[in-house]
Amino acid sequence: MELPTKTFRVTRADLVRYAGASGDFNPIHWSDRFATKVGLPGVIAHGMFTMALVGRAVAEWAGAPDAVVDYGVRFTRPVVVPDDDAGTEIEVTARVKEVTGEGLTRLDITATCRGEKVLSQARAVIRTPR
Repeated sequence: MELPTKTFRVTRADLVRYAGASGDFNPIHWSDRFATKVGLPGVIAHGMFTMALVGRAVAEWAGAPDAVVDYGVRFTRPVVVPDDDAGTEIEVTARVKEVTGEGLTRLDITATCRGEKVLSQARAVIRTPR
């Protein structure tokens, strides 16, 4: 069973707010000049910010944040965020892999940006919504 797609817009302003909240002011998250100098295609979103957005989708599917029992990902590809008002979008989909007898649902998650997967081995376990 496929769960409804969740879409999250990410702008440079979001990266500034996340940097302030997390304390991660690495210039790859705000300076095109620095990001390209180190071999990136441009400014990229913080990996943990991307993971948090996907986690928000999991919590919404679960019905509440405390219904998320386990959640993990591997970072595959950076989310490049252009310097414009539109930013970029991360699309999150999930498929129910298993519903256990213990009232848990295992999800396989896919997160993409511009048609490319940005996470791998993205999985979650949630309490089965009633």
